[in-house]
Amino acid sequence: MDALSGAGPRRARSLGAAGPGSSCRAARPPAPWARFSAWLECVCVVTFDLELGQALELVYPNDFRLTDKEKSSICYLSFPDSHSGCLGDTQFSFRMRQCGGQRSPWHANDRHYHSRAPVALQREPAHYFGYVYFRQVKDSSVKRGYFQKSLVLVSRLPFVRLFQALLSLIAPEYFDKLAPCLEAVCSEIDQWPVPMPGQTLNLPVMGVVVQVHIPSRVDKSESSPPKQCDQENLLPAPMVLASVHELDLFRCFRPVLTHVQTLWELMLLGEPLLVLAPSPDVSSEMVLALTSCLQPLRFCCDFRPYFTIHDSEFKEFTTRTQAPPNVVLGVTNPFFIKTLQHWPHILRVGEPKMSGDLPKQVKLKKPSRLKTLDTKPGLYTAYTAYLHRDKALLKRLLKGVQKKRPSDVQSALLRRHLLELTQSFIIPLEHYMASLMPLQKSITPWKTPPQIHPFSQDDFLRSLEHAGPQLTCILKGDWLGLYRRFFKSPHFDGWYRQRHKEMALKLEALHLEAICEANIETWMKDKSEVEVVDLVLKLREKLVRAQGHQLPVKEATLQRAQLYIETVIGSLPKDLQAVLCPP
Repeated sequence: MDALSGAGPRRARSLGAAGPGSSCRAARPPAPWARFSAWLECVCVVTFDLELGQALELVYPNDFRLTDKEKSSICYLSFPDSHSGCLGDTQFSFRMRQCGGQRSPWHANDRHYHSRAPVALQREPAHYFGYVYFRQVKDSSVKRGYFQKSLVLVSRLPFVRLFQALLSLIAPEYFDKLAPCLEAVCSEIDQWPVPMPGQTLNLPVMGVVVQVHIPSRVDKSESSPPKQCDQENLLPAPMVLASVHELDLFRCFRPVLTHVQTLWELMLLGEPLLVLAPSPDVSSEMVLALTSCLQPLRFCCDFRPYFTIHDSEFKEFTTRTQAPPNVVLGVTNPFFIKTLQHWPHILRVGEPKMSGDLPKQVKLKKPSRLKTLDTKPGLYTAYTAYLHRDKALLKRLLKGVQKKRPSDVQSALLRRHLLELTQSFIIPLEHYMASLMPLQKSITPWKTPPQIHPFSQDDFLRSLEHAGPQLTCILKGDWLGLYRRFFKSPHFDGWYRQRHKEMALKLEALHLEAICEANIETWMKDKSEVEVVDLVLKLREKLVRAQGHQLPVKEATLQRAQLYIETVIGSLPKDLQAVLCPP
């Protein structure tokens, strides 16, 4: 089947947002597919061809450019492998590396979105998420006897709950009516408002209004359903999603509840972990649940919710010539047990049991007990946890199972526990980092701002005695040992770089404020023209950065800086004014 036509030129991503100084111009109309591409990169249909195997049947919009390697990856990752006997409908997700670098300019609102969105929900700069709805049913009209097809939403947004809900509405209809239905859905998505953190949005699709809240950094940490916003007399009543991204954490972790803290430590330390599951849905949900354990920290390592032996990075991940990479890998093919038996941590989970009782918990086993052919469920690792297990949490969750407490309540308990654990670990680091910031009184207008003091691991560890995690967490254990190992992990590097960048910007903003509060005319009295021109150029550079939302300064400060620039330029000879302000 040919790809759908009529998509128009791909895809100037500006949403018509006016830039600085453009208020006089009329806002341009949105480019074709601009709103669609604020949510999705493209929609793909993958089918099984007798001669070719998995084949890309359709990409929409049809001029979205995927490289051959990306097309191949989408084809293989959109089908369960032969070891997963997935009959009926199956939903799962994958994450794949984008090939050939970033080919298209980012949305005009990306910087604004990223400044407000939690770090864990920011757009991926170098990876695609694929959200899959796979159907395999008996069909006597097909040579192989089975209808096999996947509908895939490709996005850079990690909104797994939203896109799964969207697929559950679109896919059954598409499998019946095919291309025209898909074209109509994409046109509807192209009418949606862009995702803005802190807003509750109504998203109409196929006669249903999906209501979602886009989380922001200032939202309370506890997950709660979006408040009913203005309904605008919506009929039918909207389908309210409690979250765009949070999975049912309790359901995902049911077989490993006794090891949740050990798994949290492995994630915190960025350890390589192989998750072997019976099907792609179990694999992808377990990997996404594990990588969400560290919120509000950004997960800085690679992760693949579903991975196959056909992936272009298979050799890279399975090589024995170097240490295993820092990646959480979700697989269903037992072949990986043999290929990756040198990995330090392997989690084998069995078929999920939907009964009310708590399933049999996987046991902690030594890697030497790993069997390549018939591996029983278990966490195969020689790792010893630094912190003691929280038995009170396990008792509460077990009591919830006995009382048939709803899964979302159990998930909220578990998520809160992990959040508080992460916060207890990170708060001492935040306090110590804040102490490295130069005092505000040391920032003077006409001197280069002082440097941020260097991070000393020894000084930090000494500070734990009176300001450590014991102030906010009752868990006992070797916290010092955990911090020492954390310093060697990608997550410490990612956290430190982000905090250092934010502090440097704050320092620059304070310096700009100090300049704006000083008496510029007094300063200019004994200065040469070269020094005055240098000040103009530096102030302009700071102003451009501040107007681009890179510096945290107030609007009044920006106006004062602009006034200072005009005052300084006005004091210069006419020939220099003409150079600095050409007509």
